[in-house]
Amino acid sequence: MKRNIITTSDGSKTIQIEEWNEQYHSIHGAIQEANHVFMKHGLLYYSDLRTENNTEEIHILEIGFGTGLNAFLTLIEAEKLNKSINYVGVEAYPVQLEEVQQLNYIELISETHKSVFEKLHETPWEKPSAITSNFQLEKQQKFFKDITVKNEFDIIYFDAFGARVQPDLWTEAIFEIMFNALKENGVLVTYSAKGSVRRAMQAVGLTVERLPGPPGKREMLRATKLAMSQQ
Repeated sequence: MKRNIITTSDGSKTIQIEEWNEQYHSIHGAIQEANHVFMKHGLLYYSDLRTENNTEEIHILEIGFGTGLNAFLTLIEAEKLNKSINYVGVEAYPVQLEEVQQLNYIELISETHKSVFEKLHETPWEKPSAITSNFQLEKQQKFFKDITVKNEFDIIYFDAFGARVQPDLWTEAIFEIMFNALKENGVLVTYSAKGSVRRAMQAVGLTVERLPGPPGKREMLRATKLAMSQQ
């Protein structure tokens, strides 16, 4: 399928799959969406819940590593928060390095982190790598349905292609895998607010809330795996 580099409304670039008319990030602003959905309502929300322990390690699973934008923003936020992050990014079809080189995230986010952004993409797949002193990354090339870990992650960034083009990624079967992968009181955040997605999450035991969406979207979803004592 033909892939193009396009510029979104906030000036940041993303990759478009022409045949699907689908993008890796919102056309209303790639960086804006990532900051709103995954940083504000994911990492920062979870970190605020755990302020009593500023040195804890946070385990994050990203569903759709893609351009590395979410990982890059998380690494920078981890430095600000003084948190250690163990980050696993799952991607069935990795973005090519020549595509990454056409993106302008370094220029728009932090030119001082240029080498770090490059390292996110150059580090080998299937091997945990220390990107910085407080950010470890493991990129796994696999289908989401093949994730088998249990009770391992505090946060899941669910950033798969939309249900319009890949409905099989937004089913109860997939969200059951996500539920199992989360620790108790772990959270999953996604840009989607579809009713069918919310119902699929609820069906597997997640507690779901609607939140204001990023630019161009009215709502988004955040789901929590409550401890048994809280259910």
